[in-house]
Amino acid sequence: MLLDHLAVAGETLEEASAHIEQALGVALQAGGKHEKFGTYNRLLGLKDGLYLEAIAIDPDAPTPERTRWFDLDQFTGNPCLTNWICRVPDIEASLSVFPDGVGTPIDLNRGALSWRMAVPPTGRLPFDNLFPALIQWQGDLHPAQMLQDSGCRLRRLVVYHPDALTLATHLGALDGVVFDTGPATLRAEVETPHGLRVLE
Repeated sequence: MLLDHLAVAGETLEEASAHIEQALGVALQAGGKHEKFGTYNRLLGLKDGLYLEAIAIDPDAPTPERTRWFDLDQFTGNPCLTNWICRVPDIEASLSVFPDGVGTPIDLNRGALSWRMAVPPTGRLPFDNLFPALIQWQGDLHPAQMLQDSGCRLRRLVVYHPDALTLATHLGALDGVVFDTGPATLRAEVETPHGLRVLE
């Protein structure tokens, strides 16, 4: 299992995008729409094959037949870093060893990209939505390969949770990710062309 990307949610895509751009001092690129969930995004390429995603409910999309991913149906307030997504080679095998509530695999695509994503029926992941969402990319194409180099690199992602030890035990060691005890939140420390910046 490897860290794949980070998601910043907002009540609008403009707010989510502005939150990233103001925090890191770099501009996002166009993303696309996720018809199955009625959401859309903008993206920022990071070094080491990672990327950032600003995501929000698409006001022009029809209401989906199921709960939206990343708990977006319940999202209110200021935009913030809400989720982290990990890439796995076999999503069913990973789900078999993780806690209940991580979700069931859903086949998705956007343009030339195809992937499978584990999405909980409620849209909300375990550990106060801080368990990583699981993704299995189909084929060799990955969004990070399609994005311009922003000059940014993730130094580390800090996952804070009151039960951080249990969360860390479930997941094991992950490059670039540390777990710490505290109120449930995420903190990304990012090296940018303007120096070290923090995205929360």
